[in-house]
Amino acid sequence: MKTSRAIALSLVLFVGIVLGLFPKPLFGGDQQRAKDLVQNACVQCHRFEGQPESRFNLKAPDLMWAGSKYQRPWLIRWLTGKEAPLYAKGYRWDLDQTPTKHPTVTQAEAEAIADYFDQHNKDPRVKVGAFDVSKITKFEASFGGMAYKAHACLGCHVIEENGKIIGGPQSASLVAAGQRYNQDWLFRFGQNPQDFTPHSGEFLADATEPQLRAVIGFLMVQGVKDFAYYEPWTSPEFGMASVDRGKVIYKEYCSQCHGATGKGDGPAASGLEPKPAIHTNIPFDKVPIDYLYNVINHGGAAMGKSPNMPYWGLTIGQQGVADVMAYLKVTFKGGPQVAQAAPGGGPSGVCPQPRKTVKAPEEFLAKTNPLPASAGTINAGKTLFLQTAQPVACAMCHGNEGNGQGFMGAALIPPPRNFTCGKTMKDLPDGQLFWIIKNGSPGTGMMSFAGLPDDQVWQLIHYIRSLAK
Repeated sequence: MKTSRAIALSLVLFVGIVLGLFPKPLFGGDQQRAKDLVQNACVQCHRFEGQPESRFNLKAPDLMWAGSKYQRPWLIRWLTGKEAPLYAKGYRWDLDQTPTKHPTVTQAEAEAIADYFDQHNKDPRVKVGAFDVSKITKFEASFGGMAYKAHACLGCHVIEENGKIIGGPQSASLVAAGQRYNQDWLFRFGQNPQDFTPHSGEFLADATEPQLRAVIGFLMVQGVKDFAYYEPWTSPEFGMASVDRGKVIYKEYCSQCHGATGKGDGPAASGLEPKPAIHTNIPFDKVPIDYLYNVINHGGAAMGKSPNMPYWGLTIGQQGVADVMAYLKVTFKGGPQVAQAAPGGGPSGVCPQPRKTVKAPEEFLAKTNPLPASAGTINAGKTLFLQTAQPVACAMCHGNEGNGQGFMGAALIPPPRNFTCGKTMKDLPDGQLFWIIKNGSPGTGMMSFAGLPDDQVWQLIHYIRSLAK
């Protein structure tokens, strides 16, 4: 019996090693070879002990924490010469701005070095499990991308965006960072880069922990194909959602703006522009669950809408968010729609609409649509308008016909733009439409679609213009 168990255990261990489930044990020859390479070759450029030091006093990045910093598959590819240089202008760009080609080793040597790092070069400052990659949401990754730019990370580190490499190539490339770094190490580095490379141009951002987590989430999905985003509305809290608890929370927090019965007439509403959404006019069971969750949990500003809508997640917690969402869906089923037509007839929806839209800067007003008004371009814009635009499809507010009568439009004051109104649309320059789509329209419910690539915005504009009558 003991012999059978030993054989079974050995077989499990062997299969696990072959499949990469466990680090390979360092046998005598491998261990010695890895030690020799590290202590006689790698040490010529890299440090493996000592206190953090300025880049300007080093030859290459410190590796005393390499066992915590890198993902094993990437490290092996790097050591065998299968990865691009990380420093486009060289690590010591003050001496030479030519990227250095790193020496390569054999596959077996690379695996032995990776195992050596894992055993001998762990960073005690890194808390294992501090960052959970399995809880990264699509919204947080997107928001993290914006925070990455807002906190000037793009000034020194390049990333890939819409197929293009953007950013300053002064420091380590973060293209495909999600394949390279250990998430716990990256999170600890982000808390204070000066703890790792002081006096080297590394920037300590004035970011909250949720912002930092969003940035790390953004980086950890870079280069990861078909990343499986977490959907918080599938969490246990939503399985235990209570309409009764949601009703209490709605009174305590939401009613001050949206009113006790959801008519948008809370005590704060009289002084707000745009006005709070009229919940009685929204069929909440039709609102996409990700949008509803994000606007409650992360707030209006995070969704490109009014900053007067707070981010309630920290205040009421995930159970509170789930309870409020349950209450909204049960209580509000939709109400009166936007007026069907102005006196005298015309396209459906008010036409022309009285508006006080902010005028775009002159450099935007001078823009004209660079894409041809072809059937392909217009159809691509139609798909975005009806289905795929993020953070939410345009039709939700502007309606499937573009007449401003989407199921969420009835909740907004002023009502959404009626794109079928030729009298209004003929006087709007392409550049004005582009600027509004990218930046939102202050004083209205029109959110920012800053994350849409320029080409998609121009496709939308062609489609919107095709609706005018």
